[in-house]
Amino acid sequence: MTASAVIFGCSDLALSDQELDLFRNAAPWGLILFARNVDNPDQVRALIRSFRNCVGRQTAPVFIDQEGGRVARLKPPHWRAAPPSAVFGALYAISPEKAREACYLNARLLADELTELGITADCAPVLDVPTPGSHQIIGDRAFSSDPAIVADLGRQFCAGLLAGGVLPVIKHIPGHGRAGADSHLDLPRVDTRLSELQDSDLVPFRAMAAMPLAMTAHIAYTAIDGLLPASHSRTLIHTVIRKEAGFTGALMCDDLGMAALEGSLAERAQKALEAGCDLVLHCSGVMAEMQEVMRTVPTLSGVALERCEAALTWLQKPDPFDRADAAARLATLLEP
Repeated sequence: MTASAVIFGCSDLALSDQELDLFRNAAPWGLILFARNVDNPDQVRALIRSFRNCVGRQTAPVFIDQEGGRVARLKPPHWRAAPPSAVFGALYAISPEKAREACYLNARLLADELTELGITADCAPVLDVPTPGSHQIIGDRAFSSDPAIVADLGRQFCAGLLAGGVLPVIKHIPGHGRAGADSHLDLPRVDTRLSELQDSDLVPFRAMAAMPLAMTAHIAYTAIDGLLPASHSRTLIHTVIRKEAGFTGALMCDDLGMAALEGSLAERAQKALEAGCDLVLHCSGVMAEMQEVMRTVPTLSGVALERCEAALTWLQKPDPFDRADAAARLATLLEP
C-alpha cells in the first residue's frame, strides 16, 4: 500500500472522526505519540490499533520519544521511570563494562514496554556530544561529552531496542551538542568547521551510520551552509549527513512546528523534502496544520521509499527476555 512522506501526531487519547478521515486519505507513513495521547496501556493499544486499521497497514510504524529522564512520554504508575542517558556515561567513567551492560538492559526494558503497546520506533538514542556553554536542552539527555563514549553507549542502546523489536531513531544528526539555543524556540547557529565536526560531533553518528532511522537537527552550521538549518540544507544533508557521516537509512526531520524553521508549515515541509529528508515530522496534532502539511507532502517513492521499506526490515520478533531479572540486574549495576 502507498504511504505519504510524513509522520503525524494526533490530538487526544483516541482518534477523532476528522483525524480518521485525514489519515485514511493522507496515509501518513507513521504516527508519533506524546503525553497527551497516553493514559493507560489498554488505551494506547486501542489508539495504535485504530491508526493502523485506518491507514490499512499493520506494519505502519508508531513512534514515541522515550529516552528516559526528562524526555519520557510513558510515565509511572503504568511504566518504569528510566534514567537519563548521562547516568550511563557517569558509570562508564567507573566501569565501561558495567555501563555497556546497563545501557543495553535499560534499552531492552524500554523496548519491552513499547512492543507490549504496539509501538515500534523510539526517537532515541541521543547521540549529541555536548560542549561547555551549550544550551541545556540536551544536557543529561546526552551520554557524555566524549564522542567515543557516546558512540559506545549509543551502540548498546540501539542493540537493546532492536533486540526488543523496536527501531531506534538516532538523533539529532549531525549534532545538537554545540547549540547555544533551544531549536524549539529559536534557530541555533554553530560556527564550527567541518574538520572539527568530523573529529567530534560526527563520531557517534558515523559509528551508527547503518542504523535504520535518523532525525535531523534544526541547526544552522554556518561554516558549511551559512543560511539554512540542517533540515533545510541540501548541502549539509548530502555532504555531511550522507557523505561524511555515511548515514544510509531513512532520514526524518525534527518537528516542523519548531521555531527554528521559517515559513509556513507547507513551505517547511517542502524545503525539508527538497533538501534530502525522506520524511517530515509534524507533531502538534492540530488538524488545520496537518491539512496544510498534506498539501505539499508527496507519496513516498524512489530512494526515499526504498529507505523507509528497508528500515522496517530491521523489525524482528523480540528475543526471549525476563523483564524482572533484567530490571533487578540493572538496579544492581546502577547502585552507587
